[in-house]
Amino acid sequence: MSYKIIMDSCGEIPERYAGDKRFTSVPLEIEVGGYRIVDDATLDREDLIRRIAESKTCPKSSCPSPDSYMDAYRVAEEDVYVITLSGKLSGSYNSACLGRDLFHEEVDEEKNIFVIDSQSAAGGETQIAMKIMELCEQGLAFEEVCEELTRFRDSMNTYFVLDNLDTLRKNGRLTGVKSLVASTLNIKPVMGADTGEIIQLSQAIGVKKALKKMVDILVKECTEPEKKRIVINQVHARDRAEYVKELVQEALPTIREVMILDTSGISTMYANEGGVIVTI
Repeated sequence: MSYKIIMDSCGEIPERYAGDKRFTSVPLEIEVGGYRIVDDATLDREDLIRRIAESKTCPKSSCPSPDSYMDAYRVAEEDVYVITLSGKLSGSYNSACLGRDLFHEEVDEEKNIFVIDSQSAAGGETQIAMKIMELCEQGLAFEEVCEELTRFRDSMNTYFVLDNLDTLRKNGRLTGVKSLVASTLNIKPVMGADTGEIIQLSQAIGVKKALKKMVDILVKECTEPEKKRIVINQVHARDRAEYVKELVQEALPTIREVMILDTSGISTMYANEGGVIVTI
């Protein structure tokens, strides 16, 4: 069976798959300081970071339209797998589902289209995309892939440490966090996701200690590391990402793979400069 993997632009396609025809990205859009940016291959991440830093207003994102998803579904491949960022953070999942329903009504009611809410973002979408490839290359039927993907998604964990939580807070994405410590004390929260909703797991004084605590939590919660892939996303924080990678490989020497990726535009907007996001 031929297949297509469609991600919204909050997910990153690893560089080794750049140009791979199995992948398609449906872009979200970003508005910052009255300037509208499409989160696609034309996005200049450095320019986006600069605009966010200079803007007096909080940047906002808008999800793809159902029509955008419908257009993405018009492919020759028999099986289509669609991955979106958490439905609790964006309308992208609902839009993808509506686009699927309209496609079945108006274009092809037999087309296999599976939409999965990653209940994560960034590397969480990448993790699911890589799993789709593995399952499809094993020759599993469409229904089997869908079942395995749901189990895999439910087993994933997402963690992150950010220098700046302002964008998440001002856009109402921290509703699951009852209280946050004062940034003036240089206390950095260690955050995670609970079925797609952001939660606070711990805190530490300074970023380095927060990153160490994040890895400690990851290691404690990790089972069967030899089967696990870790994706580390960073926003102008390669040194921090490398530090996390070293800690993980030291604590989990049998880990299957550790990847470091630059964030997309959407993840850059929410994580802000210096942010590190880890999924396993």
